[in-house]
Amino acid sequence: MPKKWKLCAWLFGINFFLSAFTFGGGYVVVPMVRKYFVRKKELFSEEELVEMAATAQSSPGAIAINLSALAGYRTAGAAGAAVSCVSAVLPPLLILSAVSVWYDAFASNPVVSAVLAGMQAGAAALMVDYVVDMYRIITGEHSRFLTLLAPACFAANFIFEIGAVWILLFSCALCLLRTWGRNIRAQKMKKEEKIPKC
Repeated sequence: MPKKWKLCAWLFGINFFLSAFTFGGGYVVVPMVRKYFVRKKELFSEEELVEMAATAQSSPGAIAINLSALAGYRTAGAAGAAVSCVSAVLPPLLILSAVSVWYDAFASNPVVSAVLAGMQAGAAALMVDYVVDMYRIITGEHSRFLTLLAPACFAANFIFEIGAVWILLFSCALCLLRTWGRNIRAQKMKKEEKIPKC
């Protein structure tokens, strides 16, 4: 079996597993992707994972599916993205189909309610772990601007209840302005270096 087919088979299995056993939203998938793609297989770096998570968050659709597609594409190209998408969609589709057939039995079952409450606690812990790791990467950039931007975005959302879309757009605009300003300064310095001193 060619290496790419083996990789696609692995992608199908791992994305099916992640999709079937991670509950609580898209960001719960990120620590699991880190565990299997970054730490165990070393298919890409932590920085690349953070970039992919940001792209998945800012793209339309479910974060978990977007992240699966991006991880699959980074690992095995277009075939990897297709396999990852299909395998990430299958578990929720099968589970929701079963739940819709036996909805009354699930809704009134105290055991199911207790399991879901436990999953909420676990999902919250995974999300906190991911946020701490992501902030470590940001502070590792040694940029005062980025280090202050992260808590400012948190405060804007949590305290002032500003929507995530507006926070993302404002953060992107700030970073673009910062980069534009740096480029202008660098061009001025180059021009000054070229001017001969009398």
